[in-house]
Amino acid sequence: MMEYAKEAFTDAVLKSRKALGITQAELADKTKMNRSTLSKLENGEYLPSIDQYMLLCSVLNLNPADFFKGREDIKKAGKNTKKTTAKENEKSGEPEKDDFAVTLPKKGYKIAVAGTGYVGLSLAVLLAGHNQVTAVDILPEKVEKINRYVSPIQDDYIEMYLSEAKEGKRKLNLHATTDGAPAYADADFIIIAAPTNYDSAKNFFDCSAVENVIETVLAATKKKKNKPAIVIKSTIPVGYTEQVRKRYKADNILFSPEFLRESKALYDNLYPSRIIVGCNENTKEKAAIFAALLKQGALKEKIDTLFVGYTEAEATKLFVNTYLALRVSYFNELDTYAEIKGLNTASIIKGVCMDPRVGDYYNNPSFGYGGYCLPKDTKQLLANYNDVPQNMMSAIVESNRTRKDFIADRVLEIAGTYENSESYSKTKESKQKDVVVGIFRLTMKANSDNFRQSAIQGVMKRIKAKGATVVIYEPTLENGTTFFGSKVVNDLKKFKKMCGCIIANRYDSVLDDVEEKVYTRDLFRRD
Repeated sequence: MMEYAKEAFTDAVLKSRKALGITQAELADKTKMNRSTLSKLENGEYLPSIDQYMLLCSVLNLNPADFFKGREDIKKAGKNTKKTTAKENEKSGEPEKDDFAVTLPKKGYKIAVAGTGYVGLSLAVLLAGHNQVTAVDILPEKVEKINRYVSPIQDDYIEMYLSEAKEGKRKLNLHATTDGAPAYADADFIIIAAPTNYDSAKNFFDCSAVENVIETVLAATKKKKNKPAIVIKSTIPVGYTEQVRKRYKADNILFSPEFLRESKALYDNLYPSRIIVGCNENTKEKAAIFAALLKQGALKEKIDTLFVGYTEAEATKLFVNTYLALRVSYFNELDTYAEIKGLNTASIIKGVCMDPRVGDYYNNPSFGYGGYCLPKDTKQLLANYNDVPQNMMSAIVESNRTRKDFIADRVLEIAGTYENSESYSKTKESKQKDVVVGIFRLTMKANSDNFRQSAIQGVMKRIKAKGATVVIYEPTLENGTTFFGSKVVNDLKKFKKMCGCIIANRYDSVLDDVEEKVYTRDLFRRD
């Protein structure tokens, strides 16, 4: 049992902050924590979340293991970390699932990673500590940045690891290229992390990018006697791996689902909740080696590992994300009910989550689930249910639409144009043209630069459809440009002044001076 040394950590935070010459406001900005929350933490009145704890340690150069008693086996920065054997796990009462011993060669493996988004780049950086890794991408600007040890995406740990490698403080055998064929021809393992966007016309994932990589790999390794293991990390439809194995007559294709968060992808690879690899009896050895490579790069000691069939692994990924979407929708509908009835949402959520079967996590209301994974994964799973009786899968998708409708109506109500959808009229529609609604950040989460399929975009489109003028504050976009017809205003002072109402999926302390005109459902100030 680990015991958190609260007093030691709060004391270390205060001393380290002062020693580094960082003001409380600067630390709040770097960690995306509310300044008042930091004050409480430094006074010993606040317990940080795991994400906040790790980010504070990173910014203040503190070792996370120093403030937990009973984990003396954890070494600084993961160097010489003791890896627990299967026998030791059995003694501890936490056996690894379906695992068998694998001895990795000291020289490591040659690994090619196709795709350098959150999944691909985090895996490339993770594995480059012990192996020779080549990252492949079709965008020259991303390749050029990676070769300069500059992250093309926003992720604190990826940025930190690459920066340390550039300064010579961390060894990373990592190279990037736009020419995949030579890298694939020379590789022992090829990881496919290509995008699979949901095609609403076909009601299916668009797996063409994955298939392009497979075809390039097969052509590049045609004459190779010992074929490399091809591990698909992209999210794919249920049954897809078996299909491509048969179509391409390639028995060296495996599937391993990823469970990563945007902007925290490398952290989630360093401290994974579990590792799952889809395989059969013929590919189980390669699957075990791949799992061992992920463990070798991780800092977490004991990692639950599961080997299942290809199709079961695919289903696991989609069902996990659909459950998360269900949970988001549940607390959002709770919030909708409370807001309409004039109740205190936060109090109800706290009361509900005191039940240990529910748990006090992943329960902060929002404008709806969004991002790259949940919207497309729920729709894909629903499509896989086309010949299976169900009610809940459809309800999850529909609930998210309803939530955005409700949020849009509430924003217009607060802006003073109409009270609800029943009282909507042409007269009030014309009045809405005088209302300027500000969108504060298009991103789904704090400390992220990714706004693909973000829920706030759905709300924005609904508001615009009813006649309101919308302006956007989004620093990742060029000031003065337009985004779906709405002007980008990145002068924050000007943005605040011109907006009658500002909506924020996730609140930021920079809005404190105009808090009275900010509409958010970010009740707990966390993702």
